Amino acid sequence: MKVDIEYNTEKPSISYPEYGRSIQEMLQYAKTIESRPHRQKTVEAIVGLMMQLVPPGNNRNMDDYREKMWNHAFAIADYELDVNPPSGITIRREEERPKPDPIGYPASATRFRHYGNSIQALIKKAIAMPEGPKKEGFVEVIASYMKLAYKTWNKEHYVSDDIVKDDLEILSDGLLELHEGYESLDKLAAGAGKHDKDRRFQHQRNRGKQQSNGGGRKRSRGGGNYRKRKK
Repeated sequence: MKVDIEYNTEKPSISYPEYGRSIQEMLQYAKTIESRPHRQKTVEAIVGLMMQLVPPGNNRNMDDYREKMWNHAFAIADYELDVNPPSGITIRREEERPKPDPIGYPASATRFRHYGNSIQALIKKAIAMPEGPKKEGFVEVIASYMKLAYKTWNKEHYVSDDIVKDDLEILSDGLLELHEGYESLDKLAAGAGKHDKDRRFQHQRNRGKQQSNGGGRKRSRGGGNYRKRKK
């Protein structure tokens, strides 16, 4: 006995997989319904089923969501549905829909991504500073941060100060460089980390004192005007 089995690979491809093959077959069938009122009700019921299969979620505008469902239904049916969508809904082909202008990425996103985008702002600030010890110290801080970020991103290989120096000059277009006789960038980063740790410890210590002072006071019953009755 020979059994004919139709495999999905032999069927037409699904244009919108999130709705499944059944929805696609229903809409293809709806196109063949001769009675217009019956065809209209059938498509409305299919769109309602699509909304159950792909619910809108909590943050979706219902009007936009309903218009999306109807546009998907028309697209699945190859825009050959002779029915009227609900009032206020416009059916547009994919190529007719307005598309937002692409947003360009900042230059730092493509150059030395391991340093992060914030490093460009620090470098611009350092370039605008007047020459002097303050600027030199700020450049050291930038370089130490760059090395810390590089070591975090590339933990398998040794990162030398020379690599960071070269990258700093490239990112600043040659306008910034570490002065002669600077301390090791590792020491600077370690010192910054110790400073932050000490500052957090002091903050927690002060907070603990405030809580202990406040907790040691007892409230009088009924507020400040409460007086103990004499027996």
